[in-house]
Amino acid sequence: MEETVLICLPFAGAGASFFTPWQGQAPVGLTILPVQLPGREKRFAEPAYTSAAEAVDDAYAQVTAALGGTGRRVAVFGHSMGAVLAYELAHRLEREPGIRLEALFVSGSPGPWTARTDRAGGLPDDEFVARVKSFAGYTHPALEDPEMRELLLPSLRSDVRLHESYRPASERPLTVRVVSVRGRTDTLVGAAGAAEWGWATSGKLTVAELDGGHMYLADRPGALLELIATELGEG
Repeated sequence: MEETVLICLPFAGAGASFFTPWQGQAPVGLTILPVQLPGREKRFAEPAYTSAAEAVDDAYAQVTAALGGTGRRVAVFGHSMGAVLAYELAHRLEREPGIRLEALFVSGSPGPWTARTDRAGGLPDDEFVARVKSFAGYTHPALEDPEMRELLLPSLRSDVRLHESYRPASERPLTVRVVSVRGRTDTLVGAAGAAEWGWATSGKLTVAELDGGHMYLADRPGALLELIATELGEG
């Protein structure tokens, strides 16, 4: 299979390091390119974005600098908040000369026009953390430590605000194919929600399910990477 660069957008509260293990697990022909947004890890001192437009501008600058306009074959992946950022970035890359966008992989997300109805943004800290955990069925262990929680909460709140306020920048669908993935036991995003991505492209939509809940990719990244590689090989 021709090499494909998989651009990975983080979910709320995550940094680029979440995708570091993927670099060693990716099937042959798949190279992982994580996007690092401000407010976390190496960019901790920078204020986190609260709008998708700002985050996508930043991601676009990182990706185009890393790829260097060399005509490389790329795909974009995002989970939950990362899915809507990946969708917006795909719109930008689809029009970028020298980049061959093959597919958009979205995970754990309804279609981009479905606004989030369960909200956490304005809650006090303890309720906010509990609500986010109930959404995802997952929480970062550092949030259990009071000092670490104080450091991490501002960027997590910014991410949640970004996701809750997101609206698509354009009504125009993509032309590349979209693969929408969900955990088989995900109670946050059902099969119908995953299928809504068909409205986001004039190309082919594939809906796939993998074992696990909303955060299935934290426990079983290998299965997801194999699915991505297979889809790219068949495209």
